[in-house]
Amino acid sequence: MSAGELLERSLAYSLGSVAGTKAVSLGRATPCAEWNLEELLGHLDDSLDALYEGLTGARIGLLPHADRVCGFRTRACAVLGAWSAGPPEEVLVGERPLDVRVMAAVGAVEITVHGWDVARACGRQRPIPEGLAAELLSVAQCVVGEEDRGVRFAEPVAVPSRARPETRLLAFLGRCL
Repeated sequence: MSAGELLERSLAYSLGSVAGTKAVSLGRATPCAEWNLEELLGHLDDSLDALYEGLTGARIGLLPHADRVCGFRTRACAVLGAWSAGPPEEVLVGERPLDVRVMAAVGAVEITVHGWDVARACGRQRPIPEGLAAELLSVAQCVVGEEDRGVRFAEPVAVPSRARPETRLLAFLGRCL
């Protein structure tokens, strides 16, 4: 799967997850222990804005936070539009160049896993599609190191090696099903 397809599938999955937030309190707990649902949605907004900036060199800008679902949709469409317009070959992260395909793949992990977190916070079972989870697991295993544990990710959770790709992805990133 190309980085663009991975990003597109991740956004589609998370759009479905975010759509269920209107009926619940934004103060709800999430699988991300330090964030409630409103803070998690804010983090997703920031992630999409960073992706857009990487793809275009510009920022989406501030959107009203009164409707987090609408804001997420707007940002997701902007990111997909920027990718479709033809992203640069590399982006600068600080002063370091990064292949834009790597940025998109890492962004896809972030967006999908937090989309799963949002669905869980809303009390919904929303499995990550098997093919998407398998692709994202291989990306996560390449980019998440021990130095990220306790800072950006929890410790991995032990699961059987034959567990479904979704279970292995979530466990690798410190989540329990």
